[in-house]
Amino acid sequence: MFERLNAPKQDPILGLTLAIQADQRPGKIDLGIGVYRNASGETPVMAAVKQAHIEQANTQTTKSYIGLAGNETFNKALIDLLLSGTASHARAAGIQTPGASGALRMLAELIKTARPDATVWISNPSYVNHRPVMEAAGLTVAEYPYFDVTTKQVDEAAMLDRIETLGEQDVLLLHGCCHNPTGADISMEAWQRIAELADKQGFLPFVDIAYQGFGDGLMEDAAGLRLLADRLPELIIATSCSKNFGLYRERTGAAIVVGHTLEESLKAKGRILEVARGSYTMPPDHGAALVAAILEREDLKAMWLDELTTMNRRINDLRRALVSHFRSISDSDRFDYFGQHRGMFSVTGLDNAQLDALRADHGIYIVGGGRVNVAGLRESDIPRLAECFLAVGA
Repeated sequence: MFERLNAPKQDPILGLTLAIQADQRPGKIDLGIGVYRNASGETPVMAAVKQAHIEQANTQTTKSYIGLAGNETFNKALIDLLLSGTASHARAAGIQTPGASGALRMLAELIKTARPDATVWISNPSYVNHRPVMEAAGLTVAEYPYFDVTTKQVDEAAMLDRIETLGEQDVLLLHGCCHNPTGADISMEAWQRIAELADKQGFLPFVDIAYQGFGDGLMEDAAGLRLLADRLPELIIATSCSKNFGLYRERTGAAIVVGHTLEESLKAKGRILEVARGSYTMPPDHGAALVAAILEREDLKAMWLDELTTMNRRINDLRRALVSHFRSISDSDRFDYFGQHRGMFSVTGLDNAQLDALRADHGIYIVGGGRVNVAGLRESDIPRLAECFLAVGA
């Protein structure tokens, strides 16, 4: 049976991680996998998460099943975090999922059930999982223009020209903030135009918001999503707690549906649960229980918000430091995009030969396509990183 299988393609990020682990050179720099690291190069357990974990360990009395929808306190808390105060809030329903990737897959299955002939439009480029997850659910995937490789900003005119052609059989997948992989986000004017077009033409917005709090701030990063939620009758959302709660390995996410009415949303939720039953049955409890405790408790929430703000400021300080150092050694503003982008990532435009040279000659590891994980930098790495970029012709 198994002898008929072809060898699988190696995951590019996993392959890079293995190469980094095998590299014994001191001073190697890992800018590949998308995790936040502090000034010591560690991905810390957040203080609020640690406190919630201790309290849960001391008070939890059972490890029995929690149900298909997961932790309903968590589900409500995530809906509140994203949609409280919008016109959609009272019509929203959600389920806990194994990470945002689980949410993407569950919502893809919902689209396939509700609109079997739908085309899901993703940005070019987009998060590496978007296309395979949508296609695995049997959906057609197409791309809309997004990133201008010359300016390293969003080509909003080209993007909106394509979106103007979408209709009722189309689903528009948008990054809520901190676009992965580019770091280039659309303007509020573009969000406004998308809302107008969706309302007029009937396509369904699908917002993936995985980095809330890592861009301009917790509420600021949800501004585009909240604009859609205020103005549209239908919307679907995938959200993650991996980054802003530091719960990478706990696989904690949510899939949220907004219908014309709460009854419609609950019907959609029920159909998602049918799919979950035939897949993973129910999500893991631990991460969601921690998030629920943090968002329900004022003291823990304040602790979390304070640490999230510190992480946000550090990422943006790293971006400013990159711009400053590149300007000083290159006598050029061509690296200013590091300061214009938001969140963990920036696409640099480095080609494969430059990436290979950085890896072989300097021990600097960056994924194919030139995506740099700015949030993985240490301040002390910045001078050498800038010098090595110039050394390979960036």
